[in-house]
Order: sequence, then structure tokens, then C-alpha cells
Amino acid sequence: MQITGNITPESLMTLEAYAKYRKSHHGEIVVQRRLRSVHLGEHVNLQFESEATIRYQIQEMLRIEKIFEEEGILQEIEVYGPLVPDGSNWKATMLIEYPDENERRRELARLIGIEDRLFVEVEGQPRVYAIADEDLERENDEKTSAVHFVRFELTPAMCAAVKAGASVKLGCDHGNYPAHTLIAPETLASLAADLR
Repeated sequence: MQITGNITPESLMTLEAYAKYRKSHHGEIVVQRRLRSVHLGEHVNLQFESEATIRYQIQEMLRIEKIFEEEGILQEIEVYGPLVPDGSNWKATMLIEYPDENERRRELARLIGIEDRLFVEVEGQPRVYAIADEDLERENDEKTSAVHFVRFELTPAMCAAVKAGASVKLGCDHGNYPAHTLIAPETLASLAADLR
């Protein structure tokens, strides 16, 4: 899969080429997604996106929906393209995971606003809270969504510290879901590559 720094219809594979590529490279993307996944407590998972993961997501949608016309391809790029980090930030898909449907319904009602209480804290720097759901509102007065899209905007000093090896804590200070974890070194190395 060609990483270009810009996802365009021309930089994507045809459905036929992608079908061949997928057979021999699917495992690589699974490994990368796992590497860039950070569990926060028992029920929240942040999947940090990259150009490669978003390119794969677009290719998968084109394959599943059998989209080969330019208009449809452009629509998929428009939906997923904004999730590619752009040098000064990390972007993630946040999943709130409760296997039991009744428990999930109850917890989503208790976790309204959780997406705004996520933060990253680069060692020696102030916390940066997530900017959530810039595309559309994903909660209402009764519950939050099980899926949110978040962006953590880092200062140049934070980017430099991460690239120099500073540790980073991912956390949540929502009253009903307090949690934090240090991002594992191998995951952080992958995330550092997203920064200029």
C-alpha cells in the first residue's frame, strides 16, 4: 500500500488490485491496528489512526460496497480522510465496549460527555483534552454514542518531547469513568512517527 501523505482517488488501488494485495498483506494491517490500539480501563479502546490505517479503511469500504466510480470514491475519502493525523496531532477512533446490550445501554447513559474528558499528558507538559466529533454530534440528552472520533492537538514543545522519548499518559477524568494508562513504548514510537 502506497503511503503518499495525501489520499486521492489516483493513490488508491483498483478493486482488483486491492483484492490481490489484501490476500497477502491483511495480517500487516491487523498488526499495525493492534500496535496503535490503547485500552483505557476495561471498556474504552482508542484506535489511533494513521494514513495507512485510514487508507486501508477506505479500500475496505470500496471493496465491501463495490464502489469503483470516482464520485463514490471521493465520498469515502471525504468521510475518512479527516481522520489522518496531520503532523501536530493524534487522531483516534474511540470505542466504548460493553458486550452485554443492557449494560451497554445503561453505561452509555452514564457516560454522556466522556469523549470531552479524554486527555493525553506528555511528560513535563500540561494535559491536552480531546476535541471530539468534529464531523457531527454523537450524543443526545439520554446517552452518548459507542463510537467517537477524537483529536489531540499537541504544541510544538509536546511534539519535540515525544520525539525525544518523553512518556505519554492517556487518561479520562469523567466522573463515571476515571482511568489512565501510560502508552506502551512500541505504540508511542508509532505515534511519534505521526508528528513533525
